[in-house]
Amino acid sequence: MRSCKLCLLPEAVPGADLRDGVCRPCREYRPQDAETAQSQRKLREADLELALRQCRGQGDFDCIVPLSGGKDSVYLIHKLKVEYGLRVLAHTTDIDIGEIAWANIRRSVDKLDVEHLVYRPSLDFYRRLFRWLLMNQEARGAVHTISYVYAPLFEGNVLQVAMQRQIPLVLAGYSPGQPVADRMTYEFPRLAISEVDWTPPELVASGEFGADDLARFWNPARYPAGSRFPRYLAPYHAWPYDQDETMKKVVELGLIGSSKNASPVFSNYPINWLLMYSDLKTFGYNPYAPEFSALIREGKANRGYWKMMGKIVDFITLNKLLLGRHVASHMAWLGLRDEDLRITRPSRRDWPDAVYQDWAIHSPEAVAAQGLAQAPG
Repeated sequence: MRSCKLCLLPEAVPGADLRDGVCRPCREYRPQDAETAQSQRKLREADLELALRQCRGQGDFDCIVPLSGGKDSVYLIHKLKVEYGLRVLAHTTDIDIGEIAWANIRRSVDKLDVEHLVYRPSLDFYRRLFRWLLMNQEARGAVHTISYVYAPLFEGNVLQVAMQRQIPLVLAGYSPGQPVADRMTYEFPRLAISEVDWTPPELVASGEFGADDLARFWNPARYPAGSRFPRYLAPYHAWPYDQDETMKKVVELGLIGSSKNASPVFSNYPINWLLMYSDLKTFGYNPYAPEFSALIREGKANRGYWKMMGKIVDFITLNKLLLGRHVASHMAWLGLRDEDLRITRPSRRDWPDAVYQDWAIHSPEAVAAQGLAQAPG
């Protein structure tokens, strides 16, 4: 398959529109776009710095960080504890975390000497959930279908702990481009946390999941009126971000044992190999390619590294080799065959319109324009 000679975006990605080997996003990318993005980043950074000053002493900890074992969440905890002097609580939802990620978690928690909570929910529920979702994917494919049900589960878990321990800030190690912009850009909208039930409507409508299953999702209605909810921020959307520099730093600091363990290819959730396999078969390109292409285009990821690694990842995924063996093992765990991996539903929007309107009013950019101070909601 052809790909953009500048950012490696595959030709099969909708909107790629290669001309003379250059994709539309690269053709339309202008220096002033980078300047605008930098201006927005600085507004978020100012908001984040204020939030990090104001969070001290409000609860049992100053902040809580979802720790997956990847380079970004590990380095985030280092920055918050060592550089900012915050009392950090690390939190891991123990579902499908691979051996390398667990090694990273143990090493970094010991090195940084932070308190670490591990929540291990029912494997039966997750097995039934993953199986149903993969057999009933939405139009954007397996990665989107699973990730945007799976992520709200562990995001909700950490929000519950924050409420129990009166922690004012949840700080996630999402890199720029994660998650998709219609879920979150720098901060989960206030109404998304304080008023929206996160239970996926497709799970309710399926009739396959009981009340106990559905109660696993975040629902602010379970809390008393007037409850004060934490802010949920993604600091790497505010700080300058360089993927390669982060990979180097965590190894130099001794937080992760090797550059291999710091790579997202090796430290990712094992089920992601099955999700990539499904989307490669369905769409003909790796679902993570647009994200990494955007990072390359913006100078935040190394083109040479991903030109080589992208081809390797796709090959071992489709042929179920090396790390790609997780494709076969997870299909066996879920009792699935290739023909079971199918799209049956249209895309759905994550939040109602009121949430987007709320974000348009309360984003750091809008707040700065109004000369107002951001505050927890």
